[in-house]
Amino acid sequence: MMLAALRTADVVVLFVYFAVLIGAGFYFRKRSGTVDGFTVANRSLPGWVVGLSVFGTYLSSNTFIGVPGQAYGTNWNGFVFSLSLPIAAFIAVKWFVPFYRRHAGLSAYEHLETRFGAWARVYAVVCYLLTQVSRVGTIMFGVAMGLHALTGWDIAAIILVSGFAVTLYTLLGGIEAVIWTDAIQSVILTLGAIVVVVLILTGMPEGPGEALRLAGEAGKFSFGDFGASLAPVKPFAQSTFWVMLAYGIVMNLTNFGIDQNFVQRYHAADSEKAAGRSVWMGALMYMPVALMFFFIGAILFSYYEAKPDLLQEVKLAKANEMVVEDLGLAKGSPEALAEAKRLAEELAPNQYGDKVLPHFIANKIPAGLAGLLIAALFAAAMSSIDTSLNSSSTIALQDFYRRWAKPGADEAQSLLFLRVMTVVWGVIGTGVALALIDVQGILDVWWKLSGVFAGGMLGLFLLGFISRRANNAGAVLGAVVGLLVILWLTFSPEFTGDLEWLRSPFHAHMTSIIGTLSIFLIGLGASQVFGRKSE
Repeated sequence: MMLAALRTADVVVLFVYFAVLIGAGFYFRKRSGTVDGFTVANRSLPGWVVGLSVFGTYLSSNTFIGVPGQAYGTNWNGFVFSLSLPIAAFIAVKWFVPFYRRHAGLSAYEHLETRFGAWARVYAVVCYLLTQVSRVGTIMFGVAMGLHALTGWDIAAIILVSGFAVTLYTLLGGIEAVIWTDAIQSVILTLGAIVVVVLILTGMPEGPGEALRLAGEAGKFSFGDFGASLAPVKPFAQSTFWVMLAYGIVMNLTNFGIDQNFVQRYHAADSEKAAGRSVWMGALMYMPVALMFFFIGAILFSYYEAKPDLLQEVKLAKANEMVVEDLGLAKGSPEALAEAKRLAEELAPNQYGDKVLPHFIANKIPAGLAGLLIAALFAAAMSSIDTSLNSSSTIALQDFYRRWAKPGADEAQSLLFLRVMTVVWGVIGTGVALALIDVQGILDVWWKLSGVFAGGMLGLFLLGFISRRANNAGAVLGAVVGLLVILWLTFSPEFTGDLEWLRSPFHAHMTSIIGTLSIFLIGLGASQVFGRKSE
């Protein structure tokens, strides 16, 4: 199922891609010679390039591989998340962007200290950094797995090379290199997706119409259940359309409202209007591209249904992986092969959907185009990782070094610290990705815990942003109760036996929604009570 060896044209495409990345770092090196240059590009970038970067930040290797796999195995329910973007973008442009441009500092979390005290700032920063480290590790590991499936290259080698490359150009060029390379990478990714769509449709035995017909008959274009249930619904234990829409609004408001990745881009734009345009551009560009990836999954279903021999290859590839990882059988042994053959017949589409696009790329893409698609997969990962490295370094500078360790740090000391922290975060992220090769369970727990803490960030931000009467005591109570609610929603589905009655009845997407509302409403109510007592 893998490319036996990359052809010359593919190697040339990949070489050019990496040369552009590293070249961008060297090109923007002089412009990143100050703290403002390294973190916000001296507030000089046009809105269109920042918008492309916002778009690129939304994309990841999960978009490239995971979204088509999800659509292949289920339907378009996940696309409803993207439909919430215009709502979140409107709120961001009207309120969030002006707030950060006019009143807030370089860090997205400085104002939380002003509003509620140092605890709120430290809490948000720790949550953010935990999330970014786990994000970098999982994305880097995910792209390595995808490239290993396509090329047969060693997973550890892919992680090390990609980690080194992204850390180097981020270190050299700062945020300006990140934003411009994100823009380039978003174009590469989009071109790669268009190539895949064309090749699938032209590869159908009876033409493009057959792809639409088979996918439609299988319900692949459905947005899911439109009922009022807040629990998982059949047949795929998905959320309803309305729950997914609400989840999208909450998560996208979190991105636009309190994610350092986005806040730095607001500051990097050359004006407030340009920053607002960048939000709209990123949001409106992501929607059709996300739709294209869901469309790829739907027509891949048709493609493999029309070609049963290829479908069997995909099932066997997934089954072979499962018997080695889940059952512990020796790879290639007679027992493993026999069990894989049996298991392949039982697999449902949602169990092997993540294998179909890598299989298609490895077997059906002409020379040169395969290199473009592999570069696109790299691009999807790099555009997320470089952003995390730069923003995490900025947070470390503003919220720890300048705030606690050395408040009087001068320009040279601050810039040196930024560069050192870029390398540190790059090494940590690469280390996490390498650890995932053998001990994925550890990061699963880490990711879950960081999600628990991060779940309260939007509620706390909105409490301080919306209500003038919200006070420190109310915020503390809201955060504590909200975190307990999020902990219950996150871990109670695993309760069994005597604790089964405590299990949450809600879909997992409700965790962010209920957690945000809990912190905001309880904090608001408690502030009213504590405020009256102090009068």
